[in-house]
Amino acid sequence: MAKTNIYLNFMGNTEEAFNFYKTVFNTEFAAPIMYLKDAPPHPGMPPLSEEERNKVMHVSLPILGGVNIMGTDMLESMGHKLKVGNNFTIQLEPDTKEEADKLYNALSQGGSENVAPHDEFWGYWGVCLDKFGIRWMFNVMKQI
Repeated sequence: MAKTNIYLNFMGNTEEAFNFYKTVFNTEFAAPIMYLKDAPPHPGMPPLSEEERNKVMHVSLPILGGVNIMGTDMLESMGHKLKVGNNFTIQLEPDTKEEADKLYNALSQGGSENVAPHDEFWGYWGVCLDKFGIRWMFNVMKQI
């Protein structure tokens, strides 16, 4: 069955972010975290520093409705640049306002650009930028 995954890039704190998300969604990683040191050396690539070898190559975490978030650490030594906060939004559609409030309250802690969930003409909506620079939208559609 087809599914949607959302891939997140971080500049060195993927593991910290995903451990936080694991507590928010009360779930476990889909597989053990893969670190760059777990991958075979890539021919023609310069060796990684010890610090870089301990960065996350891949992690996957189920969240809501069969969706997984996946992530990786970007490396400055490889020319990676990250523009935090405006590169994407993860939209969540929980079943109830209570679940939307719970998720919003957890994800908005230490964050910014918060609009608490509230009633709109289409449903119950809110948004926040979490402390890791990831934008989350919460939307509980009105029942017709």
